[in-house]
Amino acid sequence: MSALRVLFIGGTGVISAACVAEAVRRGHEVHLLHRGREQRREVPDGVIVHRGDIREEESARRALEGEEFDVVAQFLAFVPEHIETDLRLFTGRTRQYVFISSASAYQTPPARLPVTESTPLRNPFWEYSRNKIACEDRLVAAYREAGFPATIVRPSHTYDPTLIPIDGGWTAIARMRAGEPVIVHGDGTSLWTLTHHTDFARGFVGLLGRSDTVGEAFHIMGDDAPTWNEIYTEIARAAGVAEPDLVYVPSTAIAAADPEWGAALLGDKAHSMLFDTTKIRSMVPEFRTTVRIAEGARQIVEWYDAHPEAQTIDGDYVRLADELAARHRPRP
Repeated sequence: MSALRVLFIGGTGVISAACVAEAVRRGHEVHLLHRGREQRREVPDGVIVHRGDIREEESARRALEGEEFDVVAQFLAFVPEHIETDLRLFTGRTRQYVFISSASAYQTPPARLPVTESTPLRNPFWEYSRNKIACEDRLVAAYREAGFPATIVRPSHTYDPTLIPIDGGWTAIARMRAGEPVIVHGDGTSLWTLTHHTDFARGFVGLLGRSDTVGEAFHIMGDDAPTWNEIYTEIARAAGVAEPDLVYVPSTAIAAADPEWGAALLGDKAHSMLFDTTKIRSMVPEFRTTVRIAEGARQIVEWYDAHPEAQTIDGDYVRLADELAARHRPRP
């Protein structure tokens, strides 16, 4: 495929930064719409940055005045109003608009596994997911009614060395090292699909610039689906902890103690999630899992140990973990 002119809206997040790097590696002309604020991940050399704020339509319009793109990749749309802005900005200015949705939009809990792209979209537990579904609905209508060239991509739980894929983040690792209890929802045996951001990027960039992806939806995730017990144990092992103090708490009990944490569990993580990736692999044959949780955990701990400024402690998690552990730890 010849080089594409690709605009990333975002481009410095966990997923989008890896996609930018992969697009540069493949020789595409990469543009970012960026507010210019500090970010944790550096922009690769050669990327063209347009200073503007997608949340302020006129700012974005000025930043992109006169520009057209083969692909617009939208990583920062979360509610239908954001889609309406993009329809005004990019109709007639791109051959493909890629919207980053979420695999949490799928039927929750799933009636059948593995989940495919045709699994119904319904999540009564989590507003974030319902908003992503509403965004998808608007794009599907724009494609059907006006031919807007939308492609929908649904990531699952995608992480990088800075994003710890367990509740509590660095605080949970610090507690493991200190021998303090860490909360695991349910009994830790449900299966959870994790995807390293570099693996996701390979599948994502392989979809760009292809007319046969327009009007279609794809989920992109690897085949690494450990149990939550395995996830916590691998992260503990990478942190030098042989036997972490894991306390099992029902997701409903966590939700009762902290509705926000509970919504993310009941609307997503509390259920086993396995995905059929036939569709993305048929389009991007080179897509595969290369980084599994043992290696990903090692990268995470190495990054945090090298960046003590990022080792922040979440006091709310500490309080909740202590309270829940005291209430739910089995009595001797």
